[in-house]
Amino acid sequence: MSDRKEKGYRKLRRSKLGSVLVIYLIVSLCFNAFLAFLAHMFLQYVLEARIYSEYQAVSYMARMYEHKDSVEDIYALLDAEGRDYFIADRDWRIYHQSGKELSSGMGGQLRLSRIGQNVSLYEDKALRLLRHKNGTLSFDLKGFLTWVSQTGGLQRLADKGATLDIPFWIAANISGENKRIFGKAYFSIDAGDIVFAGAVGLTIAVMVLGLSVIIIYHIVGSIRQQRKMTNLFFMDDVTGERNWMWMQIKGEKLLRKRKNAKNHYVMLSVSFVKYRNFCMCHSIKEGEDVLTKVNRLLIKRLDKKDLCAHHSSASFAVLMKYKDEEELKKFLDDLLKDLEIVDAVHKFCFHIGVSLVSNDKEVGRWPFKYKIVEMEKDYNSACTARDTLSDMDHSAVVFFDEKLIEEQRWIEIVQENQQNALAQEEFVVFYQPKFDPRTDRLCGAEALIRWESPEYGFKGPDTIIPIFERNGFITEIDRYMIRRAARDQKEWVDRGLKCVPVSVNVSRAHFAENNLAEQIRDLVDAEKAPHELIEIELTESAFFDDKTALVNTIKKLKEYGFVVSMDDFGSGYSSLNSLKDMPLDVLKLDAEFFRGEGEEGRGEIVISEALQLAKKLHMRTVAEGVEVQEQVDFLAAKGCDMIQGYYYSKPLPKADYEQCMVAGVALNKKQRSNIKKMMSRSTGH
Repeated sequence: MSDRKEKGYRKLRRSKLGSVLVIYLIVSLCFNAFLAFLAHMFLQYVLEARIYSEYQAVSYMARMYEHKDSVEDIYALLDAEGRDYFIADRDWRIYHQSGKELSSGMGGQLRLSRIGQNVSLYEDKALRLLRHKNGTLSFDLKGFLTWVSQTGGLQRLADKGATLDIPFWIAANISGENKRIFGKAYFSIDAGDIVFAGAVGLTIAVMVLGLSVIIIYHIVGSIRQQRKMTNLFFMDDVTGERNWMWMQIKGEKLLRKRKNAKNHYVMLSVSFVKYRNFCMCHSIKEGEDVLTKVNRLLIKRLDKKDLCAHHSSASFAVLMKYKDEEELKKFLDDLLKDLEIVDAVHKFCFHIGVSLVSNDKEVGRWPFKYKIVEMEKDYNSACTARDTLSDMDHSAVVFFDEKLIEEQRWIEIVQENQQNALAQEEFVVFYQPKFDPRTDRLCGAEALIRWESPEYGFKGPDTIIPIFERNGFITEIDRYMIRRAARDQKEWVDRGLKCVPVSVNVSRAHFAENNLAEQIRDLVDAEKAPHELIEIELTESAFFDDKTALVNTIKKLKEYGFVVSMDDFGSGYSSLNSLKDMPLDVLKLDAEFFRGEGEEGRGEIVISEALQLAKKLHMRTVAEGVEVQEQVDFLAAKGCDMIQGYYYSKPLPKADYEQCMVAGVALNKKQRSNIKKMMSRSTGH
């Protein structure tokens, strides 16, 4: 799978949930921080209010001491305040004490924001619940709970007006003396405070819980929405099942697992042959219903860990595990049988391309080794194998072979070089002579193409013509061959050689052109060659196109003086109507007539009748592909006009064909050599 698709998939998986989680964390942190700040400010406010009240009381005692009339009287007045206190200097020497408990001496300055000044606070020596450190107060919650539990504080709070008093000490300076008065203060908690604190805590808890519920709801909703989007992303529009994108992701993950390294996997390309024809005869809806049934059948036949998906149009991709090739072939044969009857009403045709998956490609060094997984390449290989079955009308299975890659590379080479080869005239013309089987005299020839490439060497027509026919370049080749044959004929006429008609094939692709006859005429005229020396061969398949246009073209060619023949008669489903309607000059019997043996001489009967039919229609006949003496004798006896085949001669280069023209009869190797020497002496070479 491409990096772009994989990144897109990861983004789809993570974007929604990830963003929600980030938002949740940010909101939670901000909200909790805000609540903590509010709680801190509230507690600070309550503490400062209580501390300020106690500070005022101790400060009042300090002012009383400052305005004393006598020490005895002031101590009595201070004792009357009902508060434990003691008077000490800066070195903590105590001058007077009222009460048993003293401060622990642990404390410091605390700034009260409401009065804008510092207050000296100290811990209680007996019950150290309020602690001062670095200018802040802290409350020992654990110690408080222990103290409440041991003293039954909660039970006391149940009494009306009862309080829990947490002691601490406040120091106030005595003006004019190096002394301070330390008064015992209390932080009082009553039942109302507990209720209020509980209400605040409950409110905060409800708010936090509510926010959490809302966020969790959105997270769950996002996850569900993401799953729906993912399922939609991975759903095939036709079958409603998984699509190729899903299969790529799952398949690559499956193949990358090290535990699967020892398993054998195969990629299949399963194609419903002539699916469009089925839809045209029935409906697209019925066609898609069949594809859905095919998908279900594939899933049913596969193991749970195997993968299947609708790829495109009428094709399915399958990634499956197998033990050995023999078992795989049996599975595929059985699968084909089931696919053919996937619908009870119809019988279908399916082609399956098979590519064995290489699951052991690793790159890098340990511990950074990783597997190379190329599912698209494997599927493309399976499709390439399947495409070789495109001409078959029955179900079949084919395995991918490395030769297919070589063939594809050759196709690319030909297509990349075809235009330049044409411009550089790398395509050369070979001539295969035609002989009269009764006299062995030369009476015609066929122009055949070869490619003499400086880079790729000598290539025959079988390696290039099918490619040209598929990509449409065959029309350029036909014009080139007509031009070259006409040029050679003109040269031979000028040299005084006894020329015979040369036939040139014209592809059926030309018959989409309304002015084909004029094009051929102009090409020959440009080379100033006689029209009667050029024979135009039309393949039998051309006769199944636009018959009216074809008849008009043949008539025009004949008017211009060209000979017109039907090539490969009998190679397909020959139509007698073609012979009836087409004003042809020559009928060329396909080579397949002369290969193999028919039962009880049926082949000879067909050939004999074809020759007789052509003679009655005033057409000359040519038998191609003749290789043995018995065939020559038979054809001569039946009145065949010309024979073209290896019995007489293979296709010859221009120079060798000239020797045949000089001799005028079929030559053996020695005769061709002698004539070549004679021609060299006569031309001075």
